[in-house]
Amino acid sequence: MIRINENYRKLQASYLFSDIAKRVNSFQQAHPDRRIIKLGIGDVTRALPSACISAFHRAVDEMADDATFRGYGPEQGYPFLREKIARYDYQERGADISAEEVFISDGAKCDSGNIQEIFADSVVVAIPDPVYPVYLDTNVMAGRTGPYKDGRYEGIVYLEGTRQNGFIPDLPDRPVDLIYLCYPNNPTGAAITKPQLKAWVDYARKHRALLLYDAAYEAFVRDESLPKTIYEIDGAREVAIEFRSFSKTAGFTGTRCAFTVVPKSCQAYMADGQSVLVHSLWLRRHTTKFNGVSYPVQRAVEAAYDEEGRRQCRELTDYYLENAALIREKMTAMGYDCIGGENSPYIWVQGHIDSWKFFDLLLEKAGVVCTPGAGFGRCGEGYIRISAFNSHENVQQAMNRITEALSSK
Repeated sequence: MIRINENYRKLQASYLFSDIAKRVNSFQQAHPDRRIIKLGIGDVTRALPSACISAFHRAVDEMADDATFRGYGPEQGYPFLREKIARYDYQERGADISAEEVFISDGAKCDSGNIQEIFADSVVVAIPDPVYPVYLDTNVMAGRTGPYKDGRYEGIVYLEGTRQNGFIPDLPDRPVDLIYLCYPNNPTGAAITKPQLKAWVDYARKHRALLLYDAAYEAFVRDESLPKTIYEIDGAREVAIEFRSFSKTAGFTGTRCAFTVVPKSCQAYMADGQSVLVHSLWLRRHTTKFNGVSYPVQRAVEAAYDEEGRRQCRELTDYYLENAALIREKMTAMGYDCIGGENSPYIWVQGHIDSWKFFDLLLEKAGVVCTPGAGFGRCGEGYIRISAFNSHENVQQAMNRITEALSSK
């Protein structure tokens, strides 16, 4: 008899963004003439940088000629891209990361979900609340949790983010093994300082734990005092894996390219205490289960590191940050307490009412889609996340609608 992985049965009925899509679709069917403005899911809306498009075309032309055609590429990524990443994202910021420690993939979501596979089922996992759902759900699927009860899974150590701690959770009050961190944060938009991040690195070194650091939104950091990579912190090479994405940096949400950094000195342990290099484990997993990102896509991403490409990517993130500043300004002017929107494309708004009620209010009265904070965890209740990923015109119109709707409620 074929049996299923029953851990999947522990998962809640639906994925957060599927629930949102169903509500939006129902509203659209009931109001077919109403134009909805979506500031919910963090999907970009502007075209790829022209430097990337030009490189894309050149690479496609290469694929059309027998002399320059490429078949299977290296699963870890082509050296031309890995070397650019190591140089511009790390070495120029004083971080000791080599090209061999960079693994190209088709998404940070995939990597952050897959990485837990190389660790024991029995490890104690610490996950922030509120949190990007993939971190939690993939560990549920792997069997590291008990049942779901009172809004949380038994067996998980929840790191609570609140207005009081600025959504930078305190260190765990007990030893844990695997710790997820995301800064600038999704969903709250909070940014972490170097001293705060150093405390996490020091904790991991003390307890022989491992940090999984999601830096998918680092390109939005404009405050130079804030870290853009965890490897700016001394000692992080031994205890941290970092995830990055080109989805928001260069608009590759539909083109798919990201990377994960696993330093060769990063360590985990066997049951008898013997140390193992995590790099070798991830290399084996990556090359066994992944066939690599296409050559044209990697050439397109490589162009994002050229002088013109970097300028265009900066303009792209500046564009969304202008939207974020407007959203934060308008919500604050109406008396709402906000986090994010300064070094992040997300604005976390305290609504003082049930998250889904706030979501429904903005959808029904303003025709604007946000994301209910409760979907990110218990500590997200009472908040909504507003995304800056849309056109200036749509964001301005959305904020006019929201202002009118909330003023008349």
